[in-house]
Amino acid sequence: MTHPHFEIEDSASELRYRETVRVTLIGSVIDLLLGVAKIVMGVLAHSQALIADGVHSLSDLATDFVVLYAAKHAREDADEDHPYGHGRIETIATVALGGLLILAAAGIAWDAVSHMLEPESLMKPGFWALVVAAISVVSKEAIYQYTMVAARKYKSKMLEANAWHSRSDAISSVVVLVGIAGSMVGYQYLDAVAAVGVGLMIAKIGWNLIFHSFRELIDTGLEQERVEAIRQSILSVDGVRSLHILRTRSMGADALVDVHIQVDPELSVSEAHYISESVRLKLIKEIEEVADVMVHIDPEDDEHFEFRANLPQRTELEQQLRPCWAHIPAARHIDHMSLHYLEGKIRIELLLPLSVLKEGVSPASLQEQFARPLAEREEIESVHLRFH
Repeated sequence: MTHPHFEIEDSASELRYRETVRVTLIGSVIDLLLGVAKIVMGVLAHSQALIADGVHSLSDLATDFVVLYAAKHAREDADEDHPYGHGRIETIATVALGGLLILAAAGIAWDAVSHMLEPESLMKPGFWALVVAAISVVSKEAIYQYTMVAARKYKSKMLEANAWHSRSDAISSVVVLVGIAGSMVGYQYLDAVAAVGVGLMIAKIGWNLIFHSFRELIDTGLEQERVEAIRQSILSVDGVRSLHILRTRSMGADALVDVHIQVDPELSVSEAHYISESVRLKLIKEIEEVADVMVHIDPEDDEHFEFRANLPQRTELEQQLRPCWAHIPAARHIDHMSLHYLEGKIRIELLLPLSVLKEGVSPASLQEQFARPLAEREEIESVHLRFH
């Protein structure tokens, strides 16, 4: 039977996906219409800046497809070949997109500079170029506002980034508007200057896409404020004394977390495991981008104590202790032995029945009998007895 909690989560995930697709598709249609209109009108009205801005709009269309592709594959579960999921597909696609944007920007700038070096080739843009540029400013700002509403509602960094990409197109259209207006009143070189400016904007967007994607590919950690939010969320879990070795990395739109948490060394394995699962589930629930958490349990702050790998493990230690305690009658009645590996030494805890405390035998004297044969062993810190 499906648990209601998981049904709610699946429903929320599906709603988020559908909203992302709807918002992005609406933006894509507008980007396509604007891009084609600006390129066609740029050619007809002799405006290099408007043509460059049309290419910029089509770059937004390419980004929209990356968002749609990422949103689709982000819902796929990890498989045997991709145990961490498919998020890096989005990252690689983004690097490729950034490279194409830089190449397009270089072509636009080169063409505009070539025209500026040949003043006779400069042409005066027509009135309709100005109209299309003005429509672009209004349309792209509307897309930005519409997308940001969804981004804030679903706390989606991917949608927020796409919204800002749309606003960058609106800003470039303002630059084009000024360039066309200047050319129309006699400063014909302003249109070419505006084209170079738009080319630089496109190059900057491409560089930012590549830069941030490469940071993800080399497992750069999350921003400091997000790491601090993760830290505070972990420390708020009951049973967590402290934490260290907190590591984060991005995987597409998701974040992965590795952390060492310190708990009471006397806890049972099951309780310590329960605390670690509580940490994992709390982070996934409270930190929107966190998709998976690996929690390592520490009984002590092992940053300040060097791990001693040469300490005997249980089977070996039991074999060593058997002859040491052979002369103690109570040793035959040990119900359980707990071993605590702390600060590079072993603390031994024995569980014995009360019946071993015969007349004249106190718990302290019996503990002394068990501890005395081990006094010369540097790796044994102490022996404690418990009775039931």
